[in-house]
Parts: sequence; structure tokens; C-alpha cells
Amino acid sequence: MKVLLDECVPWPMHKVLAGLECTTAQKRGWGGIKNGDLLRLAEDEFDLFITSDQNIRYQQNLAGRRIPILELSTNDLRRIQAAAADIQAAVAALQPGEFRKLKIP
Repeated sequence: MKVLLDECVPWPMHKVLAGLECTTAQKRGWGGIKNGDLLRLAEDEFDLFITSDQNIRYQQNLAGRRIPILELSTNDLRRIQAAAADIQAAVAALQPGEFRKLKIP
């Protein structure tokens, strides 16, 4: 599974997703691209988009998107690492085009 991490998600999070092919928007040269355009680009090459942008579902029309989107409630790396099992379970359960917000304590 190819995963694109949004600019607001810390890169070390890829370790939580061991076994998946992860990259960031910045590494793809897509830094600074608006979310709508970023999602269009991601749909062509990736199987999952992960963000911690709490406004993405309000700013973008997500209806009809093929790529699943996982919104994390934080971008704090320690909290993300502590919730690794929850994140892995959410990633495994996502369906194409689904949007899911994951509350991380």
C-alpha cells in the first residue's frame, strides 16, 4: 500500500506504518500545494492519504474521491506513536473513498 503523508504529519510517523510504502508531500515536490490539488495528485499514485489538517473535510468536497483519507486529531509525534495500534487498525479498515477521523488521546 502506498501512503502519502500530508505536510502537517511528522515524517517519523512512517515507522508506525511499517510494511507500507510511505512518502511525504514535500518529498514528492508537492509542498505548498493546496489540499484539493494535492488530493487530485495523490489519487493517481497513492492508496491512502493521511493528514492532521482538522479542516480538510470542511474545505474540500470529499464526495466522489477514490482515495481514502485518514485524519489524525493531532500531529504530536509522541501521541501518534502511543496510538500506533489504533492507527494501524484504522488504516487496515479503510475502504476506497472513505474519510475517517481518528481521535488520538
